[in-house]
Amino acid sequence: MDPLGARSQFVEVQNLPTWDQPQGVQDEVDGENLLMEEDDQLTNQLNSFESPFPFRQDINSKIVLFNGDVALLNCTAIVNTSNETLTDKNPVSDSIHRNSGPELRDELLKLKGCRTGEAKMTEGFNLAARFIIHTVGPKYKAKYRTAAESSLYSCYRNVMQLAKEHAMASVGFCVVSTVKRAYPLEDATHIALRTIRRFLENHGENIEMVVFAVSGVEEPVYRKLMPLYYPRSKKEERIGLPLLPANIGNSEGEPVVPERQIRIAEKPGNLEDDSGDDSLESDLGLVGSHAFARMEGDVDKQRKLILQGQMSEAAQQKQHQRNYNRWLCRARAEDLSDIAALKALYQTGVDLCGRTVMVVVGRNIPVTLIDMEKLTICVISNWLDVLIMFQKPFLARFSFCVFRFKKNLRAFYFIHPTFRSKVSTWFFTTFSVSGLKEKVHHIENLQQLFTCILPEQIDIPPFVLDCLRAVLPLAPSQRNTSHFIS
Repeated sequence: MDPLGARSQFVEVQNLPTWDQPQGVQDEVDGENLLMEEDDQLTNQLNSFESPFPFRQDINSKIVLFNGDVALLNCTAIVNTSNETLTDKNPVSDSIHRNSGPELRDELLKLKGCRTGEAKMTEGFNLAARFIIHTVGPKYKAKYRTAAESSLYSCYRNVMQLAKEHAMASVGFCVVSTVKRAYPLEDATHIALRTIRRFLENHGENIEMVVFAVSGVEEPVYRKLMPLYYPRSKKEERIGLPLLPANIGNSEGEPVVPERQIRIAEKPGNLEDDSGDDSLESDLGLVGSHAFARMEGDVDKQRKLILQGQMSEAAQQKQHQRNYNRWLCRARAEDLSDIAALKALYQTGVDLCGRTVMVVVGRNIPVTLIDMEKLTICVISNWLDVLIMFQKPFLARFSFCVFRFKKNLRAFYFIHPTFRSKVSTWFFTTFSVSGLKEKVHHIENLQQLFTCILPEQIDIPPFVLDCLRAVLPLAPSQRNTSHFIS
């Protein structure tokens, strides 16, 4: 308790200026900058569009931007950002623990952790706030951006849901995604502002105040983006409209992934119509192209027919195309830059039959270090008919595992095979992958390879050519191979 007459360290949220009130010189500067960016012609075009975040005085009067420590706010509840065990060491958590006292740590042990995106509540103990709502932000990786956006949305949404269920009048938010979690600040701010805005629009009738407690580094980003979601006038709403991101979420602010939406037409098809299969297929085409819409019949029954060899050739071709498209989609989603950096996998010309050729330079592939799953995806999604492999006999196993997913492979040429590679080839073609033994060819020299593929159709980079000169016996007429190189 503070001594009599001493000034309290806690901040009364009722005394803080709300977002609808002028907050000093900085707001005037930000407003002037926005006006300088406004173009009269663009403004006239935008007048016909309605902003998804229109100017609302009642919502702006509930929003406060506070540069300070969230632990010092005197409101119904404050938000603590932590990890899954609720033991994270970050400036926000340290301040909350320091001001609330040791009782908070004992209370957190009883919660037995918290999952990413969830929110759990404890008492405030020695804080001015009555409650502390603990939430766990996601660890950001560009590869899993969609999952991170959904988890961060869940953090803010679940906190607001707890506030509504417990009839809280005011909530003080910190920036949920800390530096340690590596979430880009501007992206996280977009999600935070729009999620709170949507919740106040749809469910915030009993919530009187929401405070965004930020640091000196975070404040400029919040001041820059808040006019987009909380415009303070019709003019600011109009200026901010073209600056909104493409994905502003659904009606609740949740990130939207178009590929995961199920789009069903009102009447996708009429089974009683006798107009024929063409019209039915055209109607069904309105359903969508996602995996759910492409489901056909009993999947287990189809797989049983495949194993028994009873599927028709057309059905097998369709199943093969579906599997291949799945690999293509996965290849587009994967980051294959590390595979490209190896310079060990490339597509070249065609063989004597006009079939596309792909080359794998095993010498440049560190099998013990690289992700073989990525290499498999890269090969499956690119090669078409003929595969050539230079060196590395222990890559044979990888190659034949790939063959299972590529039924239209016509030939596989293994350049300069060793005894070990020949044994591996015989083993896998005999016991693991049937029907491929006649497609495998062991090539002892380039002259033999050129009887199947013309020299000008094989793009041999210098790093492969140096390897070939060292290990492959060349005919005198083929000593000078510079005309092969692009």
